[in-house]
Amino acid sequence: MLDRALLGGAPSPELGPVRVRSAVDEVSDRLLTAIAVGDFLPGERLPVERELIQLLRVSRPTVREAIARLQAVGVVEIRRGRNGGAFVRDSWTESSGAAVRHTLLPRWEEFEQLFDLRGLVEGMVAATAARRRRSEDLESMREALAAYLSAPGPREAQAADSAFHQSVRTATRNPQITLLSRDLLVRISLGFPVEPWGKGERTHFHQGGEDHKALYGAIASGEPERAEAIARDHFTISADMIRDVLARVRAIEPS
Repeated sequence: MLDRALLGGAPSPELGPVRVRSAVDEVSDRLLTAIAVGDFLPGERLPVERELIQLLRVSRPTVREAIARLQAVGVVEIRRGRNGGAFVRDSWTESSGAAVRHTLLPRWEEFEQLFDLRGLVEGMVAATAARRRRSEDLESMREALAAYLSAPGPREAQAADSAFHQSVRTATRNPQITLLSRDLLVRISLGFPVEPWGKGERTHFHQGGEDHKALYGAIASGEPERAEAIARDHFTISADMIRDVLARVRAIEPS
């Protein structure tokens, strides 16, 4: 979608429909990598089968076989029943390194370009929010910020982080800006509209909280230039998490 918005062309083949190698290989590697970078955290349920089919544009048998592979290597467990599904057990296994290499290394130049573009776009989003915010937008930001700072665990913090940034996007009063921001997130997150969360380290949590407070202050006081600078710096957190995962893989590669 971002390709169509910016270039008027077809979706990027790198992060578009799965076509390289076998579809099952690609889907399982994307899921393993997404879990490794923290798109989905331990204890969290993966998107249901129907959502994965829509997000990755593959068939039901492909999704089922890919999930079965993740279960076989111990990354997820399958729970039955009304609230069942595939739940993340561990963010990293012996299979994760190979998946990260297959998924990230061939596209790394594009990822660095996307990180740069995302900083520019999110800076624009924050600046626009600072110019157009209304009282109800600021209330939503305050609620999400309070939920983030009081979050008992990484999954709750991740949800509050998403709510905070959604309230900033809403404050732009332009749905197309929201779509552009979401499409960039999808591309850096391997097809999933979820912010990478690393391993939930407290350092990242603290930095995110300080950035959220500063960003809220700039938007509330109507300072677009300051809001833009804060947002551009803030979104390097996700990029650094993905870089850290790739660095981990390179460090354990055989010499």
